[in-house]
Amino acid sequence: MSAQAQVDAWLTRLAGERKASAHTVDSYRRDLAKLLRWMDAQGIGGFEALEPNRMRSFVAAEHRGGLSPKSLQRLLSSCRSLFRQLSREGLMAHDPLAGVRGPKVHRKLPQVLDVDEATTLVEAQGEGALNVRDRAMLELFYSSGLRLSELTGLHWVDLDLQAGEVRVLGKGSKTRIVPVGRHAVAALRALGEAEGMGPETPVFRGRGGAPINPRTVQLRLRTLAMQQGMAKHVHPHLLRHTFASHMLESSGDLRAVQELLGHADIATTQIYTHLDFQYLAKVYDAAHPRARRKT
Repeated sequence: MSAQAQVDAWLTRLAGERKASAHTVDSYRRDLAKLLRWMDAQGIGGFEALEPNRMRSFVAAEHRGGLSPKSLQRLLSSCRSLFRQLSREGLMAHDPLAGVRGPKVHRKLPQVLDVDEATTLVEAQGEGALNVRDRAMLELFYSSGLRLSELTGLHWVDLDLQAGEVRVLGKGSKTRIVPVGRHAVAALRALGEAEGMGPETPVFRGRGGAPINPRTVQLRLRTLAMQQGMAKHVHPHLLRHTFASHMLESSGDLRAVQELLGHADIATTQIYTHLDFQYLAKVYDAAHPRARRKT
């Protein structure tokens, strides 16, 4: 089997057995296409001929070509996933990436809204059916920290407004139950009364009653933020970041926040501990007599 055929088989397995999203599969395909092109240029016929020094040369070539440290780390992750699968199938007897490390990625802390900004945004005043829908979307984003895809995929059967809970389908087709705050419950009830609450009906509807388009949600959030005079670029993931930061700041319970966000790896959640420390450092610099800078 050729190297290209092995990649195609792996991508088919990802989409089928592992139920990876189309976006994830496309990312793997783009990354592995880089490896295949490099192998072809080097005259390397198959993956079994790869070894750590060659893979270091591959990473160096991509780095010289302008690939960022973050993209290089993702590229290496894609290659590792493929090589692990080939090893499980007995098609590779060694690890070509043994000891190979990509450049260090300096993680950029996510921007968040403070409590007053978040309250101003979600309580934006308006009239008509569009405002009722927008209020429910904003309240649910901030109340429960949902991803954009999770919110647009909701149906009324997924909500238990009496118990204050929502069942969402997250990454990797994993289901989790997330609390819904009282303000979000009230906004969702108002939406249901205005538009109907059939069990299989999408909670947030677009044209023809279909689930609302993610791009529509993004544009509405940006418009509402501009109407409130907010300087920050407001988008769905900003509200998820804001939810996580405010929860961690108030509770200090990293594991609980991990569960609420649906993070498979707690290291992903830990970025919010750095964000919280950044806030504390600002308070310290402003308040401590021995920390204040001379003006």
